[in-house]
Amino acid sequence: QVQLVESGGGSVQAGGSLRLSCAAAGATGSISCMGWFRQAPGKEREGVACILFYTDTRTRTFYADSVKGRFTISRDSAENTLYLQMHSLKIEDTGMYYCATFPRYLSASCSTMLPTDFRDWGQGTQVTVSS
Repeated sequence: QVQLVESGGGSVQAGGSLRLSCAAAGATGSISCMGWFRQAPGKEREGVACILFYTDTRTRTFYADSVKGRFTISRDSAENTLYLQMHSLKIEDTGMYYCATFPRYLSASCSTMLPTDFRDWGQGTQVTVSS
């Protein structure tokens, strides 16, 4: 299994920027996909962005339509850290943000960003965007 710890959340003004980090430990070599999800009170947990790691070291990223052009997902391999760089934040971006992964041996879809496909989850970090 993989242990995940998110950080970097906080309160920002609309239009501002924030970078979330997710430190991974454990069976990180088995990771096929890493993603960011968010959940606001009274709403379903939704996929925000995911990054797929191919066996030949190539990567591919996927984003929810609501964040395309504003958010960027990336991973620092040397430090085993996943990032979510968020720009032009909107009030609607407010929520608890979670980092999650699923292993390579599972037949799951990174592009569809379904929470049920992901096996390991962090505790979450709160992002609050105000006017």
